[in-house]
This record gives sequence, C-alpha cells and structure tokens, in this order.
Amino acid sequence: MPRAKGRRSPPPPVEVRIDDLSHDGRGVAHVEGKAFFVHGALPGERVLAQRERRRRHFDEGRVLEILEPSPERVAPRCAHFGLCGGCSLQHLAPTAQIRHKQEILLEALERIGKVTPARILPPLSAGHWGYRRKARLGAKYVQAKGKVLVGFRERGTSFVADLRRCEVLHPLVGEALADLAGLLDGLSIRERVPQVEMSMGDTGCALTFRVLDPPGEADREAIARFGRERGIQCWLQGGGPHSLVCLDPDPGPLEYSLPTLGLHLRFEPQDFTQVNLELNRLMIDQALALLDPQPDEDVLDLFCGIGNFSLPLARKAARVQGVEGDAGLVQRAAANAERNGLHNLDFVTADLYRPLDDAPWLEQEYPKVLLDPPRSGALEVLPRIAALGAGRILYVSCYPATLARDAGVLVYERGYRLIAAGAMDMFPHTAHVESMALFERR
Repeated sequence: MPRAKGRRSPPPPVEVRIDDLSHDGRGVAHVEGKAFFVHGALPGERVLAQRERRRRHFDEGRVLEILEPSPERVAPRCAHFGLCGGCSLQHLAPTAQIRHKQEILLEALERIGKVTPARILPPLSAGHWGYRRKARLGAKYVQAKGKVLVGFRERGTSFVADLRRCEVLHPLVGEALADLAGLLDGLSIRERVPQVEMSMGDTGCALTFRVLDPPGEADREAIARFGRERGIQCWLQGGGPHSLVCLDPDPGPLEYSLPTLGLHLRFEPQDFTQVNLELNRLMIDQALALLDPQPDEDVLDLFCGIGNFSLPLARKAARVQGVEGDAGLVQRAAANAERNGLHNLDFVTADLYRPLDDAPWLEQEYPKVLLDPPRSGALEVLPRIAALGAGRILYVSCYPATLARDAGVLVYERGYRLIAAGAMDMFPHTAHVESMALFERR
C-alpha cells in the first residue's frame, strides 16, 4: 500500500554505544560526530535507539532495546517510569545517581566558574522512596479518556500523566492518586481544577486544590470528606496566596522537627520547605559543621525562608540576622524563633535581587554568612556580602550552573577561595542537583 501523502516514515533504528549521562539523565552517544541524546540509556551500554527529533547540533531519541546493559542498571520500581516525567533516573542504581550528580556539580564549577574545590565533600543521601513531601501535581479532565487525570507531566510533553500511584511521593498521597483523581472526577467543576499541591511535615499533610471557578456546596463537602477519611487538610485556592481557605474548621499545624537540635518549625501550605525532610536534617548538620558558628560570632542568613537554617545557627552563634524577600515567610520565621524560645534572632524583609540601600542590617560586620538562594542564584547580593567582611561563606544551591557562576565571582572578583563543595541527593531518581559550597576569604 502506498504511504499516505505528506507522512514521513521514521528513520531506521541505530545501534550506538553510550559514552556519558547528560545533566537531565539521558544517555549521550555520538553518531558521525553528532551528539545523540537517548532517553533510557546509561553510560557503557550498547543499545538500539530510535531517533525522534533531529536538530542542527544534536539528535534526540529513545531506547528500543538494551543490547549490553550497564552493571549499574536496575529495574525501575514505578510502573509509570518512562511515561511520567517526574523521575528520570529510576533505572540507575541510587549510588550511581548521586555519583553522577557529584560529577555534574564539579563539571559545572570547572566549566562555568573556572574553579575547583580544595576538598570534595562526600555526597549526602537519605531515603530513596516515599521521601517527597512537597509537590505540585497537574490535574486535567480528558474527554477522550472520560476521566480526570492527576499526576506529574508526561516526559517531554505538557500532558498530565495517568498515574495510579507514585513511588517517590509520601505514601499518604502517593498511594492515593487514583482516589484523588476519582474525587476530582465527581466534582461539578472537574474541568476547572488544574492543580493540586501537596505540602507535608512530620505532623500534618495539606492538599491545596487550585480552582478556577468556585466549587458548590456539594463539591466542598466531597473534598472535605476525602480529607477527613485520610487525615489530610484540604484547602481551596481561587486566586493568589491570600485566597487560601481551609475546609477543615480546625486544622492542626504543619510542622517538621530537627531532633538533634530540639527544634520544631511550623509552616503554611504554600510556604517553601525542603521536599526531603530526612536529607534536610543531614544538610543542616553539615552546614553547621562547615560554617562552624562560634558563641561570640554573628551570622547572616540570606534567603532565610521560615528559618530552616536560621534557628539551627542560633543554637550555636551569638546572634543571627535572617533576610528574606517574602514578608509572610519572615513572619513565620519570627514566630518559629519565638515558639522555640530563641531570642538571639532578627528577621527582616528585603528584596535581595534589588539594590540594598541603607538597610540597618548592612551597617555591621558578619564573620560568617549562609546563602540559600532560589534557582536564579545570588549574583546581585555578592558584592554586599564581601563588603560585610565575611571570612566564611556557605552557599547552599539548588542549581549547579548559578552556583558555578557565583563561585567564579567570589573567587576571581571578591577575594575568596573555594574550600569545599559536594552534592546532596534531595530529589532521588530525578536529575535535580542540590549542593553545598564553602568559601573562605584569602
């Protein structure tokens, strides 16, 4: 039968040897001198791959058959792996995952920042399954399927994956995705709920339902009943952060603990918190060891959030000054300090991406500074930090490229040395790289 006019047949599969792993978890091969990114392949493997996209400088494709598997290949636990875009590395052994992330960090520091740490920190890792306590899940009524889907996006598309369960979400939510989809499917506004956000601590779990139209009374009761049956707070959000309404008349606090420090931090459903509480505790312990605050030293904590580092630092230092751009987070940080009986902290609201003029907290010196910026990094505030006389800077990063850029500025423009750096596996089975770097003034 002749081929339909205008439709191209796919190119023939190609056999390739995988040389490396890309920053987003795809295998990297080279065909006739051109890079070929192969989803599902691992370094050292010989695979049969199908090209899916041809670009000027590289091609993209997927594995059809593993001809020679890597010894570090493992069977993915999740039945949706490969379709769901939430994870990209479940087929790689956890020890190899964190080693890869360490390599990504060090390569970025060298290539972008032109710096090499004097010491490489052993990578931090914790639990690999059911660890995730913070997530935004897409929701979509799909007419062709006749139902609502709830989950992460499909790999490489904007479509919501049809998930029955998720192995990296905490089981309270990860094992209830099908029930959650069924709940939304029964609402009168099922086509007007685009997102469900999960937020969870040691105590309490909250689901925030983004609604584009106000739910009716029957809808509200159905959502509230879902929460009561599972011990989950259910919130509605029809607009900005101030539009949050809890359907539980008496919701308990959302809180996580730092047991070795005797601290308990409360937060609201929309607040930024670390997704992996077990790794967060290891990260804080390492930060205290590296920064080493002394009883006679003041410490500046920039991008302090609800006080995740500020309160632990206050256990060791003379005084801690926290600075954060979100006024609501500053209020929660101050309340956390008061609730934990810490009175050597001050918190202020300031946009750290704009010029800082005549702020009182800039009029004194801080021997030690901690930075925990978002993905965009901390470039704008680096000159002010150097002017404060900081002898030691600890930089906690969620994106190696901006850490590397800022490391180059600190080393070549601000007179610091990169003493130590290492990766942290905050998001196992994903390509996300969290890291920590210590700088000292020359």
